[in-house]
Amino acid sequence: MRLLYINPNSTVSMTEAVVEVARASAPGLDVLGWTNHEGPPAIQGPEDGAAAVAGILKLLPKARAEAVDCIVLACFDDTGLAEVRAAAHCPVIGIGQAAFHLAALLGHRFSIVTTLPVSVPVIEENVAAYGFAGHCARVRASGLAVLEVEAAAPATLARLAGELAAAEAEDGVTAAVLGCAGMAALAPRLSQGSRLMLVDGVAAAAHLAPGLVAAVRAMRG
Repeated sequence: MRLLYINPNSTVSMTEAVVEVARASAPGLDVLGWTNHEGPPAIQGPEDGAAAVAGILKLLPKARAEAVDCIVLACFDDTGLAEVRAAAHCPVIGIGQAAFHLAALLGHRFSIVTTLPVSVPVIEENVAAYGFAGHCARVRASGLAVLEVEAAAPATLARLAGELAAAEAEDGVTAAVLGCAGMAALAPRLSQGSRLMLVDGVAAAAHLAPGLVAAVRAMRG
């Protein structure tokens, strides 16, 4: 199965990190990763998200030509999900959506640890729209910019670990969803200091996509 991760932002190193995590999570898949070079360097709030959609849509003819079986939007805001899903030839999922579903399927009540406060309303709207408001205790802003997270300095890891500890102590949850694609590569290190189950949307999408594709094929006969 060929799985395509589209990074809505224009930071190539983030695309590469996402692909590495996806391949490690699902070694049997043929994982591609493309960067939206027309997008902003990071998606931080609704304006950045809106600015990225046109560039994502331009990649869809190439995705069809490459016979991609499923597209994953590798931004936790699920940037352009409705538009891309309506235009694509194959199933489309967002890493935020995948993370919420996996956490709920595993029976967890979760908090989300994300980047800047500007991203919180977008995520809260998605949680409600997908029907997970009853599973999500809180969306926590770490105060870190997306590219700070991606750079993974020791102070950044410490800040995220502190937010995870606060979620465990204050929110009454058994899991934390990592609310940024840039956190995907950090999950193993962050999990070492947390008793919560950490759910990363990049890996979650890699686990869920094969079942989704198989279900679609079965329903189509």
